[in-house]
Amino acid sequence: VAYVVQEMTVRLGAVTHRGHAEMIWGRYGAFWGVFSLLDLTVANILTLVTEFIGIRVGMSVFSVPPALSVMLAWIFVAATMIFLHYHTWERLALWIAAGNIVFVPLAIAAHPDWGQVIAAVGNWHIPVGTAVGAFTYVILANLGTTIAPWMLFFQQSSVVDKGLTVNDIPSGQADTAFGSLSMGIIAIAIVILTGTLAYGHTNAAQFNIHAILHLLRQSSLGSVGTALFALGLVESGLIAAIAITASTSWAVGEALKLPRSLNLKPQRALPFYLSGILSAGMAAMVVLIPHIPLGFLNLTVQVIASIFMPAAMLFLLMLLNDREIMGSYVNRRWQNYSAFTVVGFLILANAVYGYTVVFPSP
Repeated sequence: VAYVVQEMTVRLGAVTHRGHAEMIWGRYGAFWGVFSLLDLTVANILTLVTEFIGIRVGMSVFSVPPALSVMLAWIFVAATMIFLHYHTWERLALWIAAGNIVFVPLAIAAHPDWGQVIAAVGNWHIPVGTAVGAFTYVILANLGTTIAPWMLFFQQSSVVDKGLTVNDIPSGQADTAFGSLSMGIIAIAIVILTGTLAYGHTNAAQFNIHAILHLLRQSSLGSVGTALFALGLVESGLIAAIAITASTSWAVGEALKLPRSLNLKPQRALPFYLSGILSAGMAAMVVLIPHIPLGFLNLTVQVIASIFMPAAMLFLLMLLNDREIMGSYVNRRWQNYSAFTVVGFLILANAVYGYTVVFPSP
């Protein structure tokens, strides 16, 4: 799913040399441009909340107060945008993203029952008695963190800012495939790690991240494993916050026709930088609200991202099938089938979840 969606944005950016917001405004007019921008901005602020949650929880392992950890993360994200040129910014982001790999050795070191892991992949099922609404909620949350509106705007604008052309499309496709595969492997590693830790506990379904951290400390991984897991949470939050903040700035800059590039000095493109940085600041403040239910908020935000995604996908598909724009690089039949399958599944899952909310089971 991640590859199908993001490969299209690479192709669109390389062919048109224009960002996603700019394409929507130019092709479909101000009304749909405003709609897509509001859709993106709201979804981005909400998604940034989840990234700051990860940073806050991860830093708490090292006894860093929430206010300090969130503030430092926000300053770091802002500084990388304002003071680094695109290529330096991209390399820094890639080095941070590489930290995700820490979850793989942690999963192996937890000594899972690999026979059970293989069996679970081949024979998974919905547990008897599971509410349809609850199951759909989790499915939507997973989809929302796999594909979200910010990814479309971010990837296409980064392709433009980097200066890629049609000759770079194969390399962009390979990068996207490698990133999607890596993301899948790391996600599986996290499931294996946390599943191994929680297995056998009667109340495992109610465990939150703090319970997992407690189990990590009590396991053979000990304090070192707990610290590495916490660092993984922090770097995962940071890399996503960097990308989402940039996507907001690019989209606002394209919509308002502002000077927009990470290569521009702050004095020349201050409104461009501020739009993303201020949205990140709003998300950071939400995370610091006393007694806010972080776990519930984390899942719900991803569900909202899934709800917003079909509209964003339809704009993307219309652009990718516009031969006047794309020429010979329009979507092939299999690409359209794959993309419309994703859209259809999202709409169906959203409809099922909406029905269970309006008409909950007794």
